[in-house]
Amino acid sequence: MSAHVLSEMAVLMRREAVQGAMARWQSHRWVLADVVPHELGFGDQPRCLRQTDDEALWMYPGWRLALFTDDAEGYWLNQTSPTPSFFVMWRMQDVEGEASRAVPHGLSLSYHDAGRWLDAQETVENVPASPDVLVQLQAFTEAFYVPEVKKRQRPQSFQGLTDRFGQPASVSTQEKRKGPGGGGHSGRVDSRAGG
Repeated sequence: MSAHVLSEMAVLMRREAVQGAMARWQSHRWVLADVVPHELGFGDQPRCLRQTDDEALWMYPGWRLALFTDDAEGYWLNQTSPTPSFFVMWRMQDVEGEASRAVPHGLSLSYHDAGRWLDAQETVENVPASPDVLVQLQAFTEAFYVPEVKKRQRPQSFQGLTDRFGQPASVSTQEKRKGPGGGGHSGRVDSRAGG
């Protein structure tokens, strides 16, 4: 497994007021606001960009966006989806001296990573990936994704028949005789005189 670092990103998380009937149970909620390219002026520590009674916007800089060759299929699945996205896994954390806030714990372009996080009951959100990242993602998948060759399955009609005990069975198209001496009525009409 080798890693290809695309760039550093900053994750933006927003606290917003809940509207409507849901506000009875929860006054605010956290959502993923955006994923943007990291800039030197962002620094290396999380910081609040804006805060009011109804909203807060936090930036978490310095997230390394890397692609791993052993997960090329996960990136290909994202790249070929209708809206290729950044996936961010985040958790609520208590911060000393402050109210709890949403803190990112993972950033990926892989469908497989997002699926593993969801299977582990984590909170995962996505935002559309930027065009420059999509160009790099496509170049990566073209270089490293090799579709799995599907083995041709033998048609069911050519497989041997077995009975419910696993013993060989056969199928006959000949008419079975009914009763002793084959005197069963076949339902055929005799076309000779008098029928």
